[in-house]
Amino acid sequence: MRLRNISGSREMIADSGFVIHEEDWKPGGWHGIFGNDHPIQIEIGMGKGRFLHTMAKLHPERNYVGIEKYSSVLLRAVQKMEEEPLPNLRFLRMDAEDIVKVFGAGEVDRIYLNFSDPWPKDRHAKRRLPSREFLARYDVILKKEGRLEFKTDNRVLFDFALGEMEAAGWKADYVTFDLHGDEGLMEGNIMTEYEEKFSSMGNPICKYQIYR
Repeated sequence: MRLRNISGSREMIADSGFVIHEEDWKPGGWHGIFGNDHPIQIEIGMGKGRFLHTMAKLHPERNYVGIEKYSSVLLRAVQKMEEEPLPNLRFLRMDAEDIVKVFGAGEVDRIYLNFSDPWPKDRHAKRRLPSREFLARYDVILKKEGRLEFKTDNRVLFDFALGEMEAAGWKADYVTFDLHGDEGLMEGNIMTEYEEKFSSMGNPICKYQIYR
């Protein structure tokens, strides 16, 4: 369950040097922000940031940007960075609908969606991160050869995502309905907090990797 009401979280995030604030958003300028030309990978809806912090430690040759809407959740990731700073990881507090205002055309190498909010009501379908509306946004910022990875334990959402992928003209490198049962795909897999929780409950984890 997401934490949304930690007193003072918005102010603490506003003061953090690990967060790139709206006045400093530079579509097409992220290599300047990081001070190098390393590939840029992003996670949308990163939660407390364990996945991305681990990835950034393992891959110093890449730059990572974590995007989270809720201040009280993002604060956890900021606190982790204060304990263990990494030069190749930065955060954004924003609604993912504005993603094309933050990244330039073809600026991102890879997009990660991990255990995204399912938005179960039909009228909210376009808010789901693997929806065709969001795929159109990703199409703008993702490099031609870029990839998008999506993991979830929600089979209904995953089936929806597969349908949206096809409707939007994307193709899959692979699709699995039981990630943890596939030794090849599990090699190098970094688990999120939710993945660890749900898999320990016996929930199969679904995953795809797609491209245009």
